[in-house]
Amino acid sequence: MATNLLRSKLRAGAALLLALGAAHAGAAGPQGAIERFLRQAAEGLPGRVQIQLAARATADWPACAEPQPFLPAGARAWGRVSVGVRCAAPVPWTRYASAYVAVMAPYQVAARSIAPGELLGEDAAATREGDLAALPAGVVSDPAELAGKVAVNRIAAGAPLRRELLRGALVIRQNQDVRVVVHGPGFVAGIEGKALSDAAVGATVQVRARNGKVLSGVVREDGAVERAH
Repeated sequence: MATNLLRSKLRAGAALLLALGAAHAGAAGPQGAIERFLRQAAEGLPGRVQIQLAARATADWPACAEPQPFLPAGARAWGRVSVGVRCAAPVPWTRYASAYVAVMAPYQVAARSIAPGELLGEDAAATREGDLAALPAGVVSDPAELAGKVAVNRIAAGAPLRRELLRGALVIRQNQDVRVVVHGPGFVAGIEGKALSDAAVGATVQVRARNGKVLSGVVREDGAVERAH
């Protein structure tokens, strides 16, 4: 009789511990799992990652032994995000929590007003630090990217320098005489011709050779066009 009573108490105690463990996992588990998931998802981003998640964002969620966070298809892991959490046990469920992932990093702004078509010199840009997630897409972070670039439109002083506002400086003009350098197995040849369009460094341009054949190649900084055989 006493043995049976002891066994009943032990079973009741074990059940209570399991319930308390599940409740703890439900209250604290998803929160920590979401933060770890977002930090891992943000690895490799150019800057210091800061995650903002309400302290009690998951407080009213059901208990979960192993919460599995995920991002909806196509969602990026920075800025304002909605993070899903799936649970298989003790009861299957799926919930979503809102979070904000800031990426604090240097970026480039116009140090002064920049005119359309102006070649960006050393005095044209300045470095600022801020949340890349809150800035327009395509903001230039590395000042080395600005070398040889010109403004497509007028850029106001203090405005972030975005890649779509810039283009490479034109080094070839349409109908200009150019040299096409052809590389092949064990040889390098030069072919003279005329460019069929304007082109900047790194762009692909077509050249009509003197024999009438049209060749394509990539524009080099010296104005030559390089073509792989």
